[in-house]
Formats: sequence, structure tokens, C-alpha cells
Amino acid sequence: MELGIYTFADMGPDPKTGRPITPAQRLKNLIEEIELADQVGLDVFGVGEHHRPEYAVSAPAVVLAAAATRTKNIRLTSAVTVLSSDDPIRVFQSFSTLDLLSNGRAEIMAGRGSFIESYPLFGYDLNDYDKLFAEKLDLLLALRQSERVTWSGELRAPINDRGVYPRPLQQPLPVWIAVGGTPQSVVRAGLLGLPLALAIIGGDPERFAPLVELYREAGAKGGHAPDALRVGINSHGYVADDSQAAADDFFPPYAHVMSQIGRERGWPPTTRAQFDAMRGPRGSLLVGSPAEVVDKILLEHSYFKHDRFLMQSGLGNLPHDKMMKTIELFGTRVAPEVRKTLRSE
Repeated sequence: MELGIYTFADMGPDPKTGRPITPAQRLKNLIEEIELADQVGLDVFGVGEHHRPEYAVSAPAVVLAAAATRTKNIRLTSAVTVLSSDDPIRVFQSFSTLDLLSNGRAEIMAGRGSFIESYPLFGYDLNDYDKLFAEKLDLLLALRQSERVTWSGELRAPINDRGVYPRPLQQPLPVWIAVGGTPQSVVRAGLLGLPLALAIIGGDPERFAPLVELYREAGAKGGHAPDALRVGINSHGYVADDSQAAADDFFPPYAHVMSQIGRERGWPPTTRAQFDAMRGPRGSLLVGSPAEVVDKILLEHSYFKHDRFLMQSGLGNLPHDKMMKTIELFGTRVAPEVRKTLRSE
């Protein structure tokens, strides 16, 4: 199993001063985090795209290109690229460039986005939410298949035998489909034979197992070999030397972010009791000691038989030093034990 980190580069208030971190400092910290993840042997680092003041990254490919010059082995992916409100040609060109700079380590995780700011920002109608994604994904896949492309759709101008450059080192450039639990999106990924990145940020992870099965069934119907149907799980998590320290470190930034999102969407504030319940053996949070996080990853592997797990730790106002420590522990204590156990099965 591939193991890694993903982040939205949150810029929550500094817990000591109460002031938000500057975008420049957050990006500097982020490059250090990616560099450390590479040094401790993690497989993947993902960077999200947002167009809100509390996040530092609206252009993941630029940040990942900077990280490519400071890393050697780790794969570099968006998490996610909001494809519905972007132009697939520019997405392909940006990640092809990243692929060349990184010597073949670039990936695209394409999704529709969990926030809506990018749609009016780039002049798109939210009523076309799903249609935009389906059409632009079709174009993106055509671009990675052929150097010269002829394509037409309803929501974007057609292309008539145009070359798109540069071409990536990897053939094809990896494209994952990121979903939050919508069955139609899962089926689409399966029929296309594209890897599935499933976000589990609440509830009992075992309840998502039917979605993974649905994906594999759709892939079989689409004529794709079982080993081509890769599954990734993306979840909130945090590792500290002991369980209590992990909970005490992670709850404040986690509650800050989830309560803020809750206010926008009509959810009640996140409580410590809810947090502690989700830290339990069958909850969605992978927060605890290295041994606890290992156990939880392995338990979820028994549900999904997934190929990749990405952990989101850098929420809200989590201090940089604690983020660096959790990356270190994840790479040196959690990942080796997970790999060892799975190899022996």
C-alpha cells in the first residue's frame, strides 16, 4: 500500500498570537513538509486547490513544481484539482510540466470540489455542476491519450486537430477521480477504469465498503482488469508519541475547521465527545499513537483492500512543528509497520 499526506495549506490563526499565518510563511512551511515526507520514505504528497482566504493554495501545480526541485522519490499530486471550473488543456499542460520537472512523479486527482467559490470566480454556472465535470474529464482524458486532439462538447469551445504540449514523461499521466461518496461518481470512475480516491471524513468507514464494491463492479462492466482498478482512501489523521497527546494536539485545529464549515452549512459545532467517538476503533479519524494509527489503517484495509492511504493532518491552526513531527512519525513508525504487515499477508 502507498502511504502519504495531503493538505489544503490551511492558514488558521497562530495558537500563540491569535493572528493568521501569512501565505508566504505557510507556503514555505508546506515545502518543508513535502521535503520531510520524501526524506522519511512516504510515497505520496497531495496539495488541494481552494479559492478562499483561509487556504494558501489556489494553484497546486505551482506549489508541487517547487517541491519537485527539493524532493527525489515522493509522488506529487493535486488533492484535488477542481476540474469543473478549470480548463483541461491548462491542467494537462501544468501537470505535464510538473511531470517533466519531477522526473515522472506527477499525478492529477480530479474532482468537483467541496466548495463553490471557483465556479462564479471563473464564470461557470453551478447548475452545470456535474455536466461540467463529465465534459471536462472527457477532454482531459483525450489530451493524455493523443498529442493532437479533435474534440467537441457543449460547455467549451471545440478543438480541431490541435497539438497540446509539453507531453508528460509518464504515459499516460495518472488521473485519479476524487469522490466524497456519490454513487454516480464512483460508477463513472469504474466505467472509465480510472483510480478512485474516496474521502472518508465522518461516520463509520465500513459503511463506505459498498461504494468500493460498486466501483469494482462498474470497472468490470467497463472491461477493466481488477488490478487496474486502484482505490485510495483519504481521511483526517494525526500521529503523536502517545494517544492522549495526539488527541489534545489535534482536537483544537480540527474543531476550528469543522465548526467553521459547519456554520456555513448549518451543522452544529464539533464537540470533544464527537471527536473522541470518531477516534474510536471504528470511527473515521486516524488520530492516536503510531500503533493505534497502524491498527486503524489495517482495519480499513480489511474493508477496502485499497492501494493507497493519504492522511490530512495540517488542519486549521496546527503548528508547523507539530505537523513536521506527525509526518516524521507517520513515515518512520506507521508506514514501515503497515508495509511489513501487508507484505506478510
